[in-house]
Amino acid sequence: MSDKIIFSPGSFFHGTKADLNIGDFLVTGMKKNYNDDRKSGYVYFAGTLDAAIWGAELAEGDGTQRIYVVEPTGDFEDDPNLTDNKFPGNPTKSYRTKQPLKIIAEVTKWEGHPSEVINSMLENLRQLSEKGIKAID
Repeated sequence: MSDKIIFSPGSFFHGTKADLNIGDFLVTGMKKNYNDDRKSGYVYFAGTLDAAIWGAELAEGDGTQRIYVVEPTGDFEDDPNLTDNKFPGNPTKSYRTKQPLKIIAEVTKWEGHPSEVINSMLENLRQLSEKGIKAID
């Protein structure tokens, strides 16, 4: 028997280092996960586990990387930080909402990216930050 968990089509995920519980809500107005002191006007989530893994791996802080299965409570839209001219068609199925996301489960078994790939991404984000370009606008 395989340890691999298959999520149903339409599952949504949120990657973070925040220690949350089933039934909690992700809401706007919190500090962003990334090198940014601004409060978030949106809550971000994805329809692919890989995109959520990136979210957990790139989140700041010393907490444990976590992936939550979330349920939108209202309208949402494609995340313009990852769509439009950058990735036409939204292949990562990345979204944002001003409405709360309810945590309905935690993904406890997942495989992260190789450390050299993560370090390369972090270096790219650092260079963008030095130029005044924020990861999430």
